[in-house]
Amino acid sequence: MYSISNKEKTLFNTMRLKHIQSYLAKLILCLSAILLPMITNAQDTGKVAMADQMRGDGKIYVVVTVIFTIFLGIILYLFTIEKKIKKIEQNQP
Repeated sequence: MYSISNKEKTLFNTMRLKHIQSYLAKLILCLSAILLPMITNAQDTGKVAMADQMRGDGKIYVVVTVIFTIFLGIILYLFTIEKKIKKIEQNQP
């Protein structure tokens, strides 16, 4: 008969605990994905006066342009950092 050592029991318990934690994390994620839309749907969905005013004045396009410019700048910055990192990695032995 094969007996299980304490080290093997500890390893088994650790693996089982990790499996349970993974399962609970997935369960929490699924429940939040189901319940979050219910919570946000309960809020008042009236019209936003500020957005209507900005759209009427034509300023909404300025806001969209600024957001797009910032987003484009972040993307360009990430690409330049990626190039620098690749260059540094190639120079290492």
